[in-house]
Amino acid sequence: MLPTISIICPVYNEEKYIVNCIESIISCDYPTALMEILFVDGMSRDSTRKIILKYIEKHPFIQLIDNQNKTVPFALNKGIAVAKGEIIIRIDAHASYPSDYFSILVKNLLKLNADNVGAVCKTEVLNKNKKTLAIKNVLSHPLGVGNSYFRTGISKTMEVDTVPFGCWEKEIFEKYGTFNTKLTRNQDIEFNKRIKKGGGKIFLIPDTYSVYYARENWKDLFNNNYQNGKWNILTVYYTSQFSSLSIRHFIPLCFILSLLIPLILSFINLNFIYLTVLSLVAYLLLIAFGSIKIAFKKQLHFLSLVYTFMVIHFSYGLGSLIGLLQIPFLKKQ
Repeated sequence: MLPTISIICPVYNEEKYIVNCIESIISCDYPTALMEILFVDGMSRDSTRKIILKYIEKHPFIQLIDNQNKTVPFALNKGIAVAKGEIIIRIDAHASYPSDYFSILVKNLLKLNADNVGAVCKTEVLNKNKKTLAIKNVLSHPLGVGNSYFRTGISKTMEVDTVPFGCWEKEIFEKYGTFNTKLTRNQDIEFNKRIKKGGGKIFLIPDTYSVYYARENWKDLFNNNYQNGKWNILTVYYTSQFSSLSIRHFIPLCFILSLLIPLILSFINLNFIYLTVLSLVAYLLLIAFGSIKIAFKKQLHFLSLVYTFMVIHFSYGLGSLIGLLQIPFLKKQ
């Protein structure tokens, strides 16, 4: 017999994406009698709540829960606290899911005797033009996201350190605790690191996937990656351990420092400026080469690809630098 599942989705001002998300969930092949969908809303100010409430009228297995604290870890913990399912699946409102998504996650969680299972997250955009297609492809390329297998894709089941979203038996949260509410971002990575540190197993499977809808302009992309980079540093600060994250999360910061430190030292000795120039030129050649390969292979706009790489890398690295500079002024809670 199939286990009962609770699907938890943190939401905040998701009116552009929430319909796609809900429609994909209610079209799934998992029996509705065995599932509940918990939308935990950070008090949205757009029409997100109104849209969800309309679906609730027709689908009683959908619930709307208020999250006065607004942030994702509070939303997840609120959902876990009220969840009735034997298995908990976390999803994102910026995404849609194939009909077999939940059933395959549950099947693999039980078959692999895993503590957490996730699937590849394919990047997509709602509106297709030269800018958005560049963003889509850069966010799926190793030069853009490093060795993040859940973004670049896999061909066989892999044991990994983290997965997007997640599928756990509810008792896992009794064993490892819930999500760290101090972490506005990276709470999933930190939780997965806790599982691994405790001897648990996490698997990324190729049998299904989710479709994540990326930001469609460079300003929103910059802001999102700036916050990601900033919270990498703050995650280390609040957890007091570098093992909360992986080496790839700090590469953009190292790149920014390779530009800034020689630049500052050049006020003492002008020759240091050549190190900044060397680092910048090497970087530009690297992303130009990568962009040319993508542009020819997929018939995309070369300059849009170059600019997207730069937006992602510089915003991420700058966010990490600002996070580093903020640490002396923060207090651990």
